[in-house]
Amino acid sequence: MIELREADKTFRDIHAADHISTTIQDGMVFGLIGSNGAGKSTLLRMISGIIRPDSGQILADGEDVWENPEVKSRICFLSDTPYYFPNADIAQMRDYYRMVYPTFNDRLFNSLTKNFSIDINRKIHSFSKGMKKQVSILLGLCSGTRYLLCDETFDGLDPVMRQAVKSLFASEMLNRDFTPVIASHNLRELEDICDSVGLLHQGRLLLSEDLDRIKCSVCKLQCVISDSNREQELFRNLNILKLERSGSLLTLTVRGDRSSVLAAAQEQNPVFAEVLPLTLEEVFISETEVAGYDIKNLLY
Repeated sequence: MIELREADKTFRDIHAADHISTTIQDGMVFGLIGSNGAGKSTLLRMISGIIRPDSGQILADGEDVWENPEVKSRICFLSDTPYYFPNADIAQMRDYYRMVYPTFNDRLFNSLTKNFSIDINRKIHSFSKGMKKQVSILLGLCSGTRYLLCDETFDGLDPVMRQAVKSLFASEMLNRDFTPVIASHNLRELEDICDSVGLLHQGRLLLSEDLDRIKCSVCKLQCVISDSNREQELFRNLNILKLERSGSLLTLTVRGDRSSVLAAAQEQNPVFAEVLPLTLEEVFISETEVAGYDIKNLLY
């Protein structure tokens, strides 16, 4: 288990991580989402022990990560721009990872590169962006570490390869003690694979919960209420994050479970009312708009 306790980091006048506290449970896929510059990469680097927090603690399995080689050997961090030695081929990078990570699985790596039709003697600089990302993921996965931190894992991968990576993650989680932490802007991909999600904005953690619980705690209400007084009564009874009107149709993004929101709407004798679940992208937009990250503020 990874624990963040009031982890704080500032770079000059940029507050990259603002007293973040959360827990990443073992054996679950944790998704890290957020606006551009929210601090996702900084947070992953702090968890992996690359960057030291100015204050607070980051623990893995109950031990402090910073300057702790034993703990760091259980964590592999994959940057959004994979680094390879100049003029290195895949076999040389495999040997390097084997030296750094005692748990590196040679047999699995050789099997996967063969299945993916990757020539391990080919120079990595000759690969496309997507191929370089594939190699990075395979190296990280085969490192055998308990925690794999992935920054923009699916960026540059084609649809078939994205599904293959998801399947590999699922297989590793079934076969060993393995916890992936994935930072991505591709919320649709995370929605398919993640068990829990943390949402960052301007260095602050807005929420960190199970994905199913997040979806149950925010919903979309569409209704038509002919009486304006009853309409205002509904507004007072709901915790509304966003309100849109199209003619007589109201569309409300509301904090609360679906059954209670629908019951509140039915009390106002609506002509029509239904409650719809939100996608992870809609949850992201709603929560960040509350925090002031609104497209209207960006454009006008």
